[in-house]
Amino acid sequence: MITTLSLQEAQSDDPREKILLPPTDPNAEVQEIPGYKLVYVNAACPKNYRVYKGDSMIGVIFQYITHWSNGVDSLRYAESVDAAVGLDDFMKVARVSKVTTEQPPTEEELLDIEFDSLTSDDWERLKRYVPETRDLVVA
Repeated sequence: MITTLSLQEAQSDDPREKILLPPTDPNAEVQEIPGYKLVYVNAACPKNYRVYKGDSMIGVIFQYITHWSNGVDSLRYAESVDAAVGLDDFMKVARVSKVTTEQPPTEEELLDIEFDSLTSDDWERLKRYVPETRDLVVA
């Protein structure tokens, strides 16, 4: 299903009104593909589309004359759905990577950080830290 802007909306003085319309807006140009909604943003070549999965925007894909791309890889996709799926897969991996890198350091890792770099929360954690004794050897 493709919905187009009315002539009055297309001639609006403020182009941001058209660009920032959510996919639920009746004036937004929305293209639905299985699992995703593409909302036309702007440009002639490439055309820019915001990609929504459910109610969340996951990124932007581009429609060229001969192919689609998503800006996160160097692939040229024949179909919009393939570019959207590639973008979605990338975002899932990026989310997992972000979650794993944002975990606070362990107490053992805190011991390797310079004292001046530790925050007050780090110091509180270290005060409560009791190392496991199985690795300690009596000298």
